[in-house]
Amino acid sequence: MRNMEIKKALRLYFVMGTPNSGSQDPLAIVEAALRGGITCFQLREKGSNALEGDALLGFAKKCQALCRLYRVPFIINDDVDLALAINADGVHVGQDDEQADSVRQRIGPDKWLGVSTHNAQEVQLAQSIGADYVGLGPIYPTSTKLDASAVVGTTLVKEIHTAFPDMPIVAIGGITLATTGSIIQAGADGVAVVSAIASAKDPQYAANDLSKTIHSLLE
Repeated sequence: MRNMEIKKALRLYFVMGTPNSGSQDPLAIVEAALRGGITCFQLREKGSNALEGDALLGFAKKCQALCRLYRVPFIINDDVDLALAINADGVHVGQDDEQADSVRQRIGPDKWLGVSTHNAQEVQLAQSIGADYVGLGPIYPTSTKLDASAVVGTTLVKEIHTAFPDMPIVAIGGITLATTGSIIQAGADGVAVVSAIASAKDPQYAANDLSKTIHSLLE
């Protein structure tokens, strides 16, 4: 039941922090994305001019309130203390962040734990420590993560889906509306995007287009 719930939530997974919002109001982008049909939101507050302390706490609470309004899971990237402080729905960690097994111990069994992975070995390790889903990528070259690993393409999505059929997979990295279909067809449960929504002229419209494409393939 939980597995199916997570797979559904991964369909259109929006990842953003204030540094990704450009000249637009970041909270307005989050609300537009929610109106457009995103199924999960991850606050990833990293990079130059990223919020800290009380400013980050305040922004996180506002994002969380919007997600609750739209009944969409709210995930915090890497910052376990923040996630626990505001009772977020889950935490997502990368390979260079706090070890996933210690994160699981800190957040308990009920909150979702996502782990960024780049190969089968990392997926296997994530599964063994009780990750609820894996982020797989970067599928294509990406400009939003300066320390991104080597591009893996849709071949790895197919390989991981075949080897770990029960593990929920969300693909990430340089994904656009044009490439979404091939990623879903390769076996991903959904796509995680930053720029495709955050940098769009109309974030709601962009999210809605992505949502329609994904739902037409998964329904």
